[in-house]
Amino acid sequence: MARRSLGDAHRRQRVRHDAETSVRAMEEGLAAARAEAVARSIPDERLALMFVCAHPAIDAGVRTPLMLQTVLGIESARIAAAFVVAPATMAQRLVRAKAKIRDAAIRFALPDLPDLPGRLDAVLDAVYAAYGVGWDGGDGPCDRRRELAGEAIHLAETLAGLMPEQPEVRGLLALLLHCEARRGARRSPDRRYVPLHEQSSDGWSRDHIRRAEQELRLAARHRRPGRFQLEAAIQSAHVQGALTGDDTRAAIARLYDRLVEHTGSLGARVARAAAHGRAFGPSAGLLLLDTIDPEAAAGYQPYRATCGHLLAGTGRRAEAARDYAAAADLAGDPALRAWLLERRDDALAAQTVDSAPLA
Repeated sequence: MARRSLGDAHRRQRVRHDAETSVRAMEEGLAAARAEAVARSIPDERLALMFVCAHPAIDAGVRTPLMLQTVLGIESARIAAAFVVAPATMAQRLVRAKAKIRDAAIRFALPDLPDLPGRLDAVLDAVYAAYGVGWDGGDGPCDRRRELAGEAIHLAETLAGLMPEQPEVRGLLALLLHCEARRGARRSPDRRYVPLHEQSSDGWSRDHIRRAEQELRLAARHRRPGRFQLEAAIQSAHVQGALTGDDTRAAIARLYDRLVEHTGSLGARVARAAAHGRAFGPSAGLLLLDTIDPEAAAGYQPYRATCGHLLAGTGRRAEAARDYAAAADLAGDPALRAWLLERRDDALAAQTVDSAPLA
């Protein structure tokens, strides 16, 4: 037993030493790249370093988390939540990536402007993820996460100025502006969570919406639709439906179909199921949810919340209450957690009424 404990302690010490060495080597490389970025008058130092971290020798699956941690200073636990993995798993991935950078002696150098498009996807993903961290919670005027959302919009605006002919850059900017337009309507005066379909459009920022629509039109001129343009188009359809009174639910469902064709991500598939449930009935949404591996999605809060909503719509209230409770356990935002628990209680109350004997 004592020998095993000594061995475990030695392994922990070795892992800690390797991690510290990797971080030190990476920081030295980034410092050199930072100096180069300043010398070449890159519009935003952080943006320059994000392109540096998108080095093709770094595993594609860890480039975006690496940017979030080393450039934007986001904790690995929040990065893990954004990528729907355990915090320990994400921490291990980042340590391994930094060790590979050290062992392979990867030189951090700013790519030339013609080489930026080849690294763009990872940078866009990182900016979007950073905004997502700022969107989840972050409603106080001095909240660091709200500041992060503003920084993400600034980075997207800087990218649009740097690469104006890249339609996905404008698509991302349009998406973030549409989301930010609704920030003030996400809470009631008593700070309760308000879902999108219950929000008053009077609380939406018309200036943000106008700018978002302009960016989306500029992106569409290139006729090269992509993930962020489609997501922005979905937000635009929500806005148009609310402002004009038109029923845009079917159009939104079709846009989600196209989005899933571009990216088979868990988030896109869950959102498509929710959209089909709103447009064509809860049973249609459940059919799409059934194509998702429940074990892979078990830790994803929107999946459990969508399950609860669609199950409640089909009268399966006990199952709905279970999923609402699970979603509440996964919600980091206290206001959202409270709203989900209210939905759970509503489902349980409806079940009690349904099961009551006839007088």
